[in-house]
Formats: sequence, structure tokens, C-alpha cells
Amino acid sequence: MDGGSGHGNVHGHLFDQADKTLDLLLTKYLRAYIDYEGIIRVEKYPFPKDALREALLNAIVHKDYGSGVPIQISVYEDKIYFWNDGQLPEDWTIEHLLHKHPSKPYNPLIANAFFRAGLIESWGRGIEKMQAECKEAGVPAPTFNYDMSGLMIEFRSKDVKSSPKSSGKSSGKSSGKTAVQIIRLMGENSHITIPELAEALGVTTRAIEKQISNLQKNGQLKRVGPAKGGHWEITIKENG
Repeated sequence: MDGGSGHGNVHGHLFDQADKTLDLLLTKYLRAYIDYEGIIRVEKYPFPKDALREALLNAIVHKDYGSGVPIQISVYEDKIYFWNDGQLPEDWTIEHLLHKHPSKPYNPLIANAFFRAGLIESWGRGIEKMQAECKEAGVPAPTFNYDMSGLMIEFRSKDVKSSPKSSGKSSGKSSGKTAVQIIRLMGENSHITIPELAEALGVTTRAIEKQISNLQKNGQLKRVGPAKGGHWEITIKENG
């Protein structure tokens, strides 16, 4: 399999490739953000993990292995593509895929092996599961594009607050502005929480945590007491 953005390649038997590819996507190519469920800190991804898993298994089961062309996965900040050169059953269109349909894998022996191994839960439900997982995660449903060269599945994140082209000085200025806003909000309420800061500033909790870490390293901020029940103490007054 070709890892697309970053040009990583995964080798081994098909079961191994499936595990390694999903692990590589989650640990190297996708940027998780920190969220809180009550007081529990959890890592979340811009695309639901189970939907990506179904797309990957779909590509493996339906790929035309006679072509020698690897499955290709391209990862961007706000979207991810899965492409393989498999073919739809004769006279099928994308409309057939998006509605209830019988299972007709391009490689029935591979599909049966994955089913017996417990990697595929039920026949013909992969696309339905992708859509359900995306709906539950609050992200757009995946889109499908098919032509003679193969099938493309595209996932998009629900909210990207910065353009992929934004970098350099503009990024630095935005980061500095966020730090100043954090200090001001903490000055108004020393007990303010990280999720409350993220909501007030319209950024992720991960971005807030990064800024707080920098402020603490620079000696501008100190946490007094435990994570729950403690408060923030500004140790150096902001300029302006």
C-alpha cells in the first residue's frame, strides 16, 4: 500500500497490512486533538477511526491485484482519500453502493478470509457503516467517485479553522495572540478550565494546552493546586 502524503509504504500479508496501515494513519499522518468528556481527557481524530477502517478493508477486498498498482491513501489537514483500482460489479453505479445492496466483492476469497477472521462484521454493510460512523461523529458523510481507473472514497473533517496554506509569520502571530487572550481570560477568572478557554477562543483544547505549556515554560503562568479545584496564577504582567 502507498501511504500517499508522506509516501509511506506498508508491506506484509494482507491482515498485517490492514493493521499497520491503520496504525500508521492514526499515529503519524492524522493529528489528534484533546477533548474532555466530563473530567476525562480523550484523544479524538478529525475522521472517525472505524469509518477509516471500513474504507481500508473495502479497498483491500475490492482491489484488482492483477494490476500491480497499490492502494493509495492521501492525507490532508481537512480531508483524506482512499483509492484503489478495483472495479464495481457489471452494470453497477455509485447509486447502487449508497443504498442497500448485496455483497459482490471483487475478491470473494479475500473477503471470506477477512470475514472469518472477524475483520468484516457482515456482508455488504461497509459503506453503510462508514456513513453511520461519520454521522455519529458529526462529520460529513464520505463521498464516492468511480471511473474506469478505480474507486475513490473521500472523507472530510467537520471544521477546519485554518487553511492548509496558512503558515509562517501568520501562524506565529495567531499563536501569540491566542496566548495573550488566554492570559486575559485567566486574569478575569483564575478558575477557568481548558475546555472553557477553547470554547471562548474558538480553538481546540490541544491548542490551548500547547499555549499554556509555553506560558509556563516562559515563567508567565503557574498552576496552583490540583487540576480539579486549583487555579491559575499569572506570574508576569502582560504588556499593553
